[in-house]
Amino acid sequence: MPYFDAASAAPLHPVARQALLAALDEGWADPARLYREGRRARLLLDAAREAAAEAVGCRPDELVFTSSGTTAVHAGIAGALSGRRRVGRHLAHSAVEHSSVLHSAAAHEAAGGSCTEVPVDRFGAVDPAAFGGALRADTALACLQSANHEVGTEQPVAEVAALCAEAGVPLLVDAAQSLGWGPVPAGWSLLTASAHKWGGPAGVGLLAVRKGTRFSPQGPAGERESGRAPGFENLPAIVAAAASLRAVRDGAEAEAVRLRALVDRIRGVVAERVPDVEVVGDPVRRLPHLVTFSCLYVDGETLLHELDRREFSVSSGSSCTSSTLTPSHVLKAMGVLSEGNVRVSLPPGTAGADVDRFLEVLPDVVADVRERLGAPVAAPPSPAPAASLVVDALGRRCPIPVIELAKVIGEVAVGATVTVLADDEAARLDIPAWCEMRGQEYVGEEPADRGSAYVVRRLS
Repeated sequence: MPYFDAASAAPLHPVARQALLAALDEGWADPARLYREGRRARLLLDAAREAAAEAVGCRPDELVFTSSGTTAVHAGIAGALSGRRRVGRHLAHSAVEHSSVLHSAAAHEAAGGSCTEVPVDRFGAVDPAAFGGALRADTALACLQSANHEVGTEQPVAEVAALCAEAGVPLLVDAAQSLGWGPVPAGWSLLTASAHKWGGPAGVGLLAVRKGTRFSPQGPAGERESGRAPGFENLPAIVAAAASLRAVRDGAEAEAVRLRALVDRIRGVVAERVPDVEVVGDPVRRLPHLVTFSCLYVDGETLLHELDRREFSVSSGSSCTSSTLTPSHVLKAMGVLSEGNVRVSLPPGTAGADVDRFLEVLPDVVADVRERLGAPVAAPPSPAPAASLVVDALGRRCPIPVIELAKVIGEVAVGATVTVLADDEAARLDIPAWCEMRGQEYVGEEPADRGSAYVVRRLS
């Protein structure tokens, strides 16, 4: 069964498996002890730290292992903010950061701090000048991911790092999605990553803090990992994570070329064979293995279930496939369609034949889902167009409000409006996105007795 969700968790690398089994036998003792078994465990831990630091591009004594990438982010942000509390309590971050960054930002605001969210363009990238403009005299920390986890867009880390350095602000880079493909551009002050993103075992994160960066670990003090990651080290998993990172990076250049060609094929064929689809994310400055596209008039959960029935494991940023039923903050920030969203992220070793079969299956799956939902088909214009129409989609989840809008847009005169009544949060994103895709004018949102009224003007 083809697994196309490496951005969530990559399959365990064979080197990680071998290293994990070996370390279970050799690295079970406490590396802080001076007897023989402890010294052997310490040698394994030191070797793992050196290998990981080499891949990150930092000194071994600047890197600690945490229990997850999320823990690394939380510890990194909290420690940097506390270390620079005399400078101020302002945090700047992009609108498309991983939820771990956003949760840390929310906790910081709840504790009396302030945050600035830097917007992104329709590709999901920040403008370095806009990011630099968000830095203030009281900015204690800036956060920018190296590449986006949902659409694959690479961020201008080097340019933003230069602006942060000029302003005297440390930059934390979340490199979870990109570290397996290569080092992060220089200039960062703190870096975080997660082993299961590159084929290491789950439960291992990295936190690197450059020398000279003011940092004050938060929470109860610990004796291990420089006091920045309390608790007993999971040494077998750490050894496996470091070994697999080195192995993955050794073959990353050649595999990136191969997977980029497969992703280019997906980008082109999906746009050609599936009507009413938008491929999102930067077409050039992006991760080599990841592509995301959004299909009009498709329910994301149904689409993923149907692909799973055909033995393809993919992911989505659709609200219907998330645990919170709220639209993806990444797609929202980009202003693109949130429903019918499919993320394909190919693990190393993906066969071209599996990609070809996916492209053969996808058009029929999308067509079947649309037919089930009653999506509109091309119809002749109404002989007597109305001056305006109101569509009541209250109590119905997207993509139904968009489908109902599409069904009636041809029934009003050019220049006339359709008002859609909806109380689903996704409609706030998807109706403007539909207008962008179909060349109609989104007039705006108005208050209604229930939910909101979204006004669309027919232009063609």
